[in-house]
Amino acid sequence: MAKPEELDYGDSFNFPTIDKCASIGREKDTVVADVDGTLLRGRSSFPYFALVAFEVGGVLRLLLLLLLSPLAGFLYYYVSESAGIRVLIFATFAGMKVPSIESVARAVLPKFYSGDLHPETWRVFSSCGRRCVLTANPRIMVEAFLKDFLGADMVIGTEICVYKGRATGFVKSPGVLVGKNKAGALMKMLGDDEEMPDIGLGDRKTDSLFLNLCKSYMVPPNPKVDPVSQDKLPKPIVFHDGRLVQKPTPFMALLTILWIPVGFLLACLRMAAGALLPMPLVYYAFWALGVRVYIKGTPPPPAQKSSGQTGVLFICSHRTLLDPIFLSTALGRPIPAVTYSLSRLSELISPIKTVRLTRDRATDASMIEKLLEKGDLVICPEGTTCREPFLLRFSALFAELTDEVVPVAMSNRMSMFHGTTARGWKGMDPFYFFMNPSPAYEVTFLNKLPYELTCSAGKSSHDVANYIQRLIATSLSYECTSFTRKDKYRALAGNDGTVVEKPAKLAANKIMGC
Repeated sequence: MAKPEELDYGDSFNFPTIDKCASIGREKDTVVADVDGTLLRGRSSFPYFALVAFEVGGVLRLLLLLLLSPLAGFLYYYVSESAGIRVLIFATFAGMKVPSIESVARAVLPKFYSGDLHPETWRVFSSCGRRCVLTANPRIMVEAFLKDFLGADMVIGTEICVYKGRATGFVKSPGVLVGKNKAGALMKMLGDDEEMPDIGLGDRKTDSLFLNLCKSYMVPPNPKVDPVSQDKLPKPIVFHDGRLVQKPTPFMALLTILWIPVGFLLACLRMAAGALLPMPLVYYAFWALGVRVYIKGTPPPPAQKSSGQTGVLFICSHRTLLDPIFLSTALGRPIPAVTYSLSRLSELISPIKTVRLTRDRATDASMIEKLLEKGDLVICPEGTTCREPFLLRFSALFAELTDEVVPVAMSNRMSMFHGTTARGWKGMDPFYFFMNPSPAYEVTFLNKLPYELTCSAGKSSHDVANYIQRLIATSLSYECTSFTRKDKYRALAGNDGTVVEKPAKLAANKIMGC
């Protein structure tokens, strides 16, 4: 086997293109592929470094990365790929806690990686029995996605240096895996006794060193090719975290940095309008301030206390913690809400009454019954939010307490920031939602649950909950799942979702990246 220093770049255009590679009968073959420009359509890794920078270090770290990106680009294209990537790694990782980087790689990056998967590369890569990835990207960034969502058996990437649990910003020997380092890493992985991979996939001239070791194909640059659709992935992305909605290209990163101060002031104004104005006026105030509220269906009238009528229980799909507020906005009157967990700050600024569930079934049932005796009530039985078009399992407790049930399908649109988090401080959720230039909520009132489908008519509480889940899912064109709150938080944050209180000072620190 040749040594890395004995290899030559050769002519990268001698390799056939990926569309010439057959994908039938590859079950026993081994494939080794690059990431940027090969498995992914995009050739730039800047957006993924920017995601780590923002999610871990805040807007100031993102600004530092953006300021150093011209230097990184110059070094990458005119000096060496390795030098340019080293600048990105240092600007992004220096001083960060390793568990924080791993958390972003597990909870945030897969959503963005999966949205850029190259269809031709995935056709070949997924057909092989053993899948290996060789990349210049830091392994800590890409490994979780490649193994958990693409079924990679082995991931070899640039290794970052760590000191006392924090990244130093430097890389371990042999350095960034490009050119000879990449070929050397492949040969070291295989050793002297193992055969070379059956297929090699790359996209640039420096990949030719490892591509020369096996039967290889080039992935030509074609940014117009459509990415692999989510339904063709081996594992759907139901849960993901992070604040940014769009992939932060250099332009989007600059736009985000410039917008945050303006957006924060706008969010404070919008939230003040929602908290201080009478509820019948909030709908109009939101529209005047750029918050779109769309109402569909016919909402029920308020309960008549004089006739002894109990309140209506609104059962909502859960998109953000603002669901009950926008329901109240649509109805023109404040509706109390019961919540599974809520930060103290969110409770203080909420324009409606919020009541925490204790997670003790008997205690919660008694509390909900008392609230219904006083009037209408809203509950989100999923227990946590879900960003994707899925509904989590509905808790069946509500079905045992009343027959006056009105399902409500909630959906929203955000263009810049997500108004939910699993890893961060939930007190910032409403701020991030209202920081969007023109966020929108759609509130769809469905028909009241017929008596024959209630527990009083002999239906089990689980049957009622499942029926309402399917009803709302059909209205939204979503998919029902059996996932729970614990499943989400274990996947994204490594805990069971209990809110941990933090000092109010953290609000400013988080948004400014301190």
